[in-house]
Amino acid sequence: MSRTLPTIHDVTEHEAALYRMERLDLEFSNGERRLYERLHGRGHGAVIVVPMRDDDTVLLVREYAAGFHRYELGLVKGRIDAGETPLEAANRELKEEIGYGARSVEALRSLSLAPQYMSHQATLVVARDLYPERLAGDEPEELEVVPWKLDALHELILLDEFSEGRSIAALFIVRDWLRHHGG
Repeated sequence: MSRTLPTIHDVTEHEAALYRMERLDLEFSNGERRLYERLHGRGHGAVIVVPMRDDDTVLLVREYAAGFHRYELGLVKGRIDAGETPLEAANRELKEEIGYGARSVEALRSLSLAPQYMSHQATLVVARDLYPERLAGDEPEELEVVPWKLDALHELILLDEFSEGRSIAALFIVRDWLRHHGG
């Protein structure tokens, strides 16, 4: 079913450190009016990277997660800097976070975080044919690298310390993509 987008009558903006918040005065096709709020990220986008050590093993990172005040397992991720492509950003983030570069990087799709109220999207990149190379990054401590077999994904998704939805989705997408594209 195709719907007519709501009419935006007014937009007010509020600045925050990492985001710009907008309040939208919307009118839907049935005449109902509502105020919606949405967050716009600053910068040039983000990447979430699935680094494949081999055809069966992904490299995860364990890093401090301030939102939960604990260490969390997840994938390599970061911002795209001005002038960078998503693939260049993915390779730079790999070198900064896990000490590897990739000879093969491929963007698969975009992943959103909470599209009902955020405009943030991250480009999902699979990285293969890894080689050792480290760049200085912005992490306050060296990240622990944790190899994980894709055929044990069912165990990983049940761990309390692996809870970020984008990382979970990314691993399922890449696992299936590798199965159908000659992993």
